[in-house]
Amino acid sequence: MDPKAHWEHVYQDKAPDEVSWFEPRATLSLDLIRRIAPDRDSAIIDVGAGASTLVDGLLDAGYHNITVLDLSGAALAQTRKRLAGDADLIEWLEADVLSVKLPPASFDVWHDRATFHFLTTPEARERYVAQVRHAVRPGGHVLVATFAEDGPSRCSGLPVERYSPEGLQHEFGDDFHVVTSQHYEHRTPAGARQAFTYCLCRFEPHAATRHAA
Repeated sequence: MDPKAHWEHVYQDKAPDEVSWFEPRATLSLDLIRRIAPDRDSAIIDVGAGASTLVDGLLDAGYHNITVLDLSGAALAQTRKRLAGDADLIEWLEADVLSVKLPPASFDVWHDRATFHFLTTPEARERYVAQVRHAVRPGGHVLVATFAEDGPSRCSGLPVERYSPEGLQHEFGDDFHVVTSQHYEHRTPAGARQAFTYCLCRFEPHAATRHAA
């Protein structure tokens, strides 16, 4: 299965509010980002954004250094259309997060809601974490939301991995220090329940080594 073809089909076939992960407003993500990035100049990347409304909320909150990345050009086109003239304020990347070339130590906040849990092999997860380590500046924050242990085992016809906060932090390693985590129940547009784990970490490379010394 070609992942890009799969997600292009999803976003070409359905309106943004017809997919199960749709949120009219990304309230929890916005609240957490405001908490750890009060400076509106903070560089924020939304990875695997799909047609998420997070970028709308960030712009409304006064953030202006925003990058939106997704594998699907159709998803990005939906968001650009929705933002209209404000779309020119955003850096758009149609790319695979596992292979895209991102500038080093350039982001204050890395946000991912419902992308990491589609990485079902250790190799893919290691490549993802390597990208985070490369692109997030030391002292920056990583906010990742996945299906919780009591969440769905499949999404959009694909298998997913489910995580507790401890399991999610373990995937990233000791250089990622948990600031907060939360079990969150998302209601789909059809009214179904989806349990998510939100985990917010601060990236402190080599901190464990310094503390041991």
